Amino acid sequence: MKRALPVLVLSIAGLVPVWRYAPAHPTADEAAVAPAPASSSTAPGATVVAGTTVDTEKGPVQVEVTFQDRRITAVRMLRQPGHPQTTAAVPQLIEETLDAQSADVDTVSGATVTSDGYRESLQAALDARGA
Repeated sequence: MKRALPVLVLSIAGLVPVWRYAPAHPTADEAAVAPAPASSSTAPGATVVAGTTVDTEKGPVQVEVTFQDRRITAVRMLRQPGHPQTTAAVPQLIEETLDAQSADVDTVSGATVTSDGYRESLQAALDARGA
């Protein structure tokens, strides 16, 4: 019984830092940047166009669109905010873009700012391509 109280106190003292731990979130300056693809991965006759970088309150957003003839065949994020909501939203935005073949995609719930930046950068790439 004499040892029970000190063991309990020390156990709680050791767990407090674990409970208070919060992983660091990247700032807008540390936005996730995807690596550049190898040039051999682009199909012959395909055109790759980067959209403008859109500065949002969560961080910069920039897309790269691959066209085969006049069809969008791939979309890749060059820059995106390092937030979990953004990471979850990107595949959905890309899938909707490939289905719609335009920048007319729905906002992803929980990632409104990123969705808006994505659409703006995507539209800039489409305008640059003349699609």
